Amino acid sequence: MSKEMLNALDTLEAEKGISKEIVIEALEAALVSAYKRHYGQSQNVEVEFNEKKGDIHVYAVKEVTEEVMDSQLEVSLKDAMAINPAYEIGDKIRFEVTPRDFGRIAAQTAKQVILQRVREAERSIIYNEYSAYEKDIMQGVVERQDNRYIYVNLGKIEAVLSKQDQMPNEHYQPHDRIKVYVSRVENTSKGPQVFVSRSHPDLLRRLFEQEVPEVYDGIVEIVSIAREAGDRAKVAVRSNDPNIDPVGTCVGPKGQRVQAIVNELKGENMDIVEWDEDPAVFIANSLNPAQVEDVIFDTENPKVCTVVVPDYQLSLAIGKRGQNARLAAKLTAHKIDIKAESDMEEFYANYVEDDYEELPEEFAADEELLESTPDLTDDDSENAVFEEGEE
Repeated sequence: MSKEMLNALDTLEAEKGISKEIVIEALEAALVSAYKRHYGQSQNVEVEFNEKKGDIHVYAVKEVTEEVMDSQLEVSLKDAMAINPAYEIGDKIRFEVTPRDFGRIAAQTAKQVILQRVREAERSIIYNEYSAYEKDIMQGVVERQDNRYIYVNLGKIEAVLSKQDQMPNEHYQPHDRIKVYVSRVENTSKGPQVFVSRSHPDLLRRLFEQEVPEVYDGIVEIVSIAREAGDRAKVAVRSNDPNIDPVGTCVGPKGQRVQAIVNELKGENMDIVEWDEDPAVFIANSLNPAQVEDVIFDTENPKVCTVVVPDYQLSLAIGKRGQNARLAAKLTAHKIDIKAESDMEEFYANYVEDDYEELPEEFAADEELLESTPDLTDDDSENAVFEEGEE
């Protein structure tokens, strides 16, 4: 067994990258348990593996005492001094207790330990390899599916694609090649588990990095993404180079760059808008393709605003089932209330007519104008003349 054991350890270290010291340490611990299980020995057992010869020896460690109460744990001072006169009370002495048939037990235990270590090493290698792809995209092949997951082969492991991570407009068939976003990698008791997604917003970010070199290099930056997977997405971009148009760069010549991403996502519509440090401008851009007349922020909560659009643009600004406004709100992190111009005119008129003294700050100029206007009767209104400087 000794020669076979040493060869097995050398092979493990060369092919699997498993250190011999780690296997020997695990083997010794396993052999202690095996010895106790088969021979009923107490806790004072040690197993020693000779790395040069491959021999295995079992020792019982006994303490030197004046009077022996348990012969398995203790040895008398007289017997100890017969071995070596230098022994004193409290010293530990190792006695070899290797059974004749222990070689068979050791071989079985060694086989189990080595197989376990091989499995652990392979799991560790796979986990380390795929954890490096976490938050990135990979290409895989659809293998099969059940009621919970679609299983995607990524090479050395099957990743799982849950229902909430699937795109509603896609139907996956075995052998389909798809790009997936690795959302997380877990090292479970059953081995590494890779979770992937087709609906994650960052899938869009990684696809832009693949298709647009300026995004990958950081010249054009994706600030935020709002996405309803399979239907529509909005992407806010800005340029770190004043000579480069971020929107045009992402769209590409004749729309080739963005069209490649749309094709990969099976026709998902894409709105690319320019980010602006002015929230009002950014919010107006985010409602593209609708035209925006004005953006009025709530004085108490700057994350709440009212957007004024022309009457004929109202339905376009809101979008089908409110999608355009909803995505714009996600993209800008603002609560957006969209109003038509005619509704706002009525709103202003009610303020002036009912209680103009409590007008919001943005209408303070109108209040001052009302106060400075002289009272005119019907008789003299036509002949009223403002002095120079009056408005």
